[in-house]
Amino acid sequence: KMSEVSKVMTKTDIKPKSMHRAKIWSDDVENLYRFQQAGYRDEVEYKQVKQVDKVECWPETGFVKKLQRRDNTFYYYNRQRECEDKDVRKVKIYVY
Repeated sequence: KMSEVSKVMTKTDIKPKSMHRAKIWSDDVENLYRFQQAGYRDEVEYKQVKQVDKVECWPETGFVKKLQRRDNTFYYYNRQRECEDKDVRKVKIYVY
């Protein structure tokens, strides 16, 4: 399952046109939450910085499984939802 962000695919340096905040939880918001916890805007920026083609995801849920931060430490995530309702509004959704 390709996320919306994957479709924008990583050209050399894509900058978002605008940003809004998530209002309700969804699978995409969950993954954005994970990228932003690790210090990236989203999947596009992660792939640009880390020079990777794909991100490791849980096969059951499609959520991001692990991310490498800029300081090369790893974040590991659970299969289940981690972004709680109180954190949903902190998630930034970038539009390209």
